[in-house]
Amino acid sequence: MKKPTIIFIIIMFFNNIHGQKYITVVPEVDFQMYTGTWYEIARLPFYFESKLKCITATYSIREDGLISVLNKGHLIEDPTKIKSSKGKAFIPDKSVPAKLKVQFFWPFKGDYWIMELDKDYRYVLIGEPSFKYLWILAREKKLDQAIMEMLLKRATDAGYNLTDLILTEQNCD
Repeated sequence: MKKPTIIFIIIMFFNNIHGQKYITVVPEVDFQMYTGTWYEIARLPFYFESKLKCITATYSIREDGLISVLNKGHLIEDPTKIKSSKGKAFIPDKSVPAKLKVQFFWPFKGDYWIMELDKDYRYVLIGEPSFKYLWILAREKKLDQAIMEMLLKRATDAGYNLTDLILTEQNCD
């Protein structure tokens, strides 16, 4: 059985379990460790990324303390062309550092909630309270199957419907 088929079966199984419909986040985040480039492993549909592959998110801490965000991806139809978007992230409530706001253009802001984060900052599960958007990011282009299954279960347990989950192609070397 091929890997995408196994992942699809796992998604369908978890979607049949009724989740808690409540997102919890990690208690703390070391943003110095969080900085750098992350590869998108999977996501729920998101307009900006709809025609992209080899998507990355790069974070850095700005002089003013905010977090700089640079999202990039190669066009599926012409991988030599890159689409990018720059934004900023900030923590509205310092007592909950894993609940960030991200802004790519004023005045609109989106939620960026860190639901799961590896202790060594190798992978992260990002969600938001409407359950419409979800991302799985990793420091490497591929993620171990057991870790992927754990993150998918974590998302469905929270209440996410993963029927439309997209596995991001990372083949643009």
